[in-house]
Amino acid sequence: MTEETDKITIRLHIYDTDISVTVPRKDEALYRRDAELINERLNAYYSQFKRFKSDKEILYFAMIDIGLRLQELLQRNDTKPYNDLLKQLTSEIEDVLGSGKENGQESK
Repeated sequence: MTEETDKITIRLHIYDTDISVTVPRKDEALYRRDAELINERLNAYYSQFKRFKSDKEILYFAMIDIGLRLQELLQRNDTKPYNDLLKQLTSEIEDVLGSGKENGQESK
């Protein structure tokens, strides 16, 4: 199947609204888990702030909460600096080992 034809339409229940979304078939479970997370956060904020904040503000709080969680995960999983450092160290080690052999020294 091509990417165009490998899509399905699913219904997601977000707080008090049902939404139809066309998604890649392989990502259906991700979308459903996203809806669960959104509902979890909205329910938590509504239960605490419904009497004090507008619906719009509560939605913003939930979006900030989810965005913050994403940013924390992205920071924690950013391995590029470590990979770059490992490449640099590997290169330096190889240079030292290579220059030692050129000088007639053998590493043990």
